[in-house]
Amino acid sequence: MFDLLKGVRVLEFGILLNGDHLGMLLSDLGAEVIKVEEPGTGDYLRDMLGQITPHHSPAHLQVNKNKKSVTINVRTEAGKRAFFELLKSVDIFADGLRGGACEAMGVGYEAQRAVKPDIIYMANTGFGLTGPYARLGAHGYSMLAIVGGLPAKKDENGFVDRTESTDLFGGVKGGSGAPFAVMAALAALWRRGQTGQGALIDVAASDANMAASWGAVVTNLNYDRITDLTGMAPRGKPNDGWPAGSIYYALYEAKDGRFIMFCAIEPKFWYNFCDAVGRDDLRGKIRTDIPVDYGIDRPEMRQVLADIFRSKDSAEWMRIALEQNVPLAVANTLDQTPDDPHNKARGMLLEGEHPGAGPFTYLRYPAIIDGAHSGVAIPAPALGAHTEEVLAGIGLSDAEIAAAQEKPARAKKA
Repeated sequence: MFDLLKGVRVLEFGILLNGDHLGMLLSDLGAEVIKVEEPGTGDYLRDMLGQITPHHSPAHLQVNKNKKSVTINVRTEAGKRAFFELLKSVDIFADGLRGGACEAMGVGYEAQRAVKPDIIYMANTGFGLTGPYARLGAHGYSMLAIVGGLPAKKDENGFVDRTESTDLFGGVKGGSGAPFAVMAALAALWRRGQTGQGALIDVAASDANMAASWGAVVTNLNYDRITDLTGMAPRGKPNDGWPAGSIYYALYEAKDGRFIMFCAIEPKFWYNFCDAVGRDDLRGKIRTDIPVDYGIDRPEMRQVLADIFRSKDSAEWMRIALEQNVPLAVANTLDQTPDDPHNKARGMLLEGEHPGAGPFTYLRYPAIIDGAHSGVAIPAPALGAHTEEVLAGIGLSDAEIAAAQEKPARAKKA
């Protein structure tokens, strides 16, 4: 396990992917993450998106690993007392609910700051804490839709469905906000160490989808201001029968049927490629008056390159890439990804064993730090599995712990 955040304590109010992602990133880096859940209900991610065994969905096992689960009903006075007592012991509060939900329950930022003035309140909600849609419930595609990342059209029957688009791409729905929120929280943690000042961090997953797709967003919002389209395909238009896009930055099929992503858009890499395949006659097929050439105006080269790539199998192309400095890569399917030698060496996938679900393939934190990988010290917990341990640790009596866990009589709107 990483220990970079050892000693940092995080209280997480989160459900589903948008909220749970916050604590996962921090716990992978070594923070102690306490997941506060409603008694009797908790995070229903356990029970959706497939089940390995009852209450053990793959998503839950991944995104709630390395956390402790504590059940507290903050809508009761006993629950609020327990919550605020626990809050005194933490550094960061992770709000992954709907905008304003914590405030409606009496445990929002202002209430927390009154108890712990230097709290770092890190919110990652669907549409943020401000704005006309702040209180709106959100799921992944709605967060894309509001920022123009969900193009749609009507089919021949008049029904509307999602469609591909050349105008905006790359949105990752609900999970997009967590890395931005966590980066801000860690920066706030550093500032607090210097000044003693807490912070209110307000991240909307909708905003984060735009940020994660920044290249497409700024290009398309400024498209009419571009005076030179060199190196670009005209937006949304095909090129003489070829798909819109580039020729030198495109997928091709190798001899063994595997697909190769070819990326030789700079002259130096194009020349390396020509040398590697013995085609000096192609050296002049790239422009040298611009930094990169996608081959937009050379559609005839697609067939030439297709024939070249079909002459060797994928392993040979990877050997050439390494030896001749040609940027290309095998386009693995997800099933092929674990067996790729590079992916094996990087160790991103971890084969583990969950006590309730059995064998499970985890994704590690995507960084190797001091030569080590992240791991799974605490498997994704059952609802309330650590309640007594955590609440007794802050001095609550058995009676106070029991009172704090009183189940709600009925579901209430936050």
